Amino acid sequence: MSTKPTIGFIGLGIMGKPMARNLLKAGYPLVVHTRKRATVDELVAEGAKAGSSPRDVAAQSDVVITMLPDSPDVEEVVLGKDGVAEGIKPGAIYVDMSTIAPASARRVAETVGEKGAQALDAPVSGGEKGAIEATLSIMAGGPQGAFDAVEPIFKAMGKNIVLVGPSGAGQIAKAANQLVVGVTIEAVAEALALAEAAGVDPAKVRSVLLGGFAQSRILDLHGQRMLEGNFQPGFKSRLHQKDMRIVDQTARESGLDAPAAKLALDRFTALVEGGGGERDHSALRTLLKAKEPATR
Repeated sequence: MSTKPTIGFIGLGIMGKPMARNLLKAGYPLVVHTRKRATVDELVAEGAKAGSSPRDVAAQSDVVITMLPDSPDVEEVVLGKDGVAEGIKPGAIYVDMSTIAPASARRVAETVGEKGAQALDAPVSGGEKGAIEATLSIMAGGPQGAFDAVEPIFKAMGKNIVLVGPSGAGQIAKAANQLVVGVTIEAVAEALALAEAAGVDPAKVRSVLLGGFAQSRILDLHGQRMLEGNFQPGFKSRLHQKDMRIVDQTARESGLDAPAAKLALDRFTALVEGGGGERDHSALRTLLKAKEPATR
């Protein structure tokens, strides 16, 4: 009989499924639920149990994790009919690993607290590769005691795990992360486009930049995607557009003018409105095409 807490996992998409799978590999009893029954069946075949609803998952679990696309999805799954809040047990811990607005994270935490449970917002960075390899960076907000209790669970999914501050702080950290990532993807796209437009091999430019001060994981991974024209989603552009809206909203609520964030939001919006919302966020490169040089 397992002495490990039973974990409920809701949301088994590009990120959620490999995260849940890593919990199974670590020996945690797992109850899963998502909209696609085939995905649930896949994990059940690997040892998980199926939950019929978020409420049912919560009722069977000591720790409930959600990994969902946006704030409304989290609020519906937790606060809605047959939601997590209706089934969560006193003393349980709810962990939202989605990327949502800090205000939504605090609202959900307050409701969960009224049920006698504790809540953490714990968004992640590292993309699909990090989710598969259990190397995600996890930035948490909430009570120290809840964080300490679930830290072993986090270690089954990630490597860089930090309690940033109180409820909502994890989402603030994720907003900062997405700001850096979004602006850097645009910078890498422009740098490679500049090389190409000026008649220089962008692959060689990328190679030499990787050995200098401009080196970054984004230049390495997404720069290669751009060179190959491979925009199969590791992280969808429409989701990064959503994240940049959260960044912009958070900046405005904090009284901060963040011009680079606004630029990145505009670029992702252009990509999504142009039909690229399901492509990887490195597809920002497709927005950049050289024009004829101006006549001097």
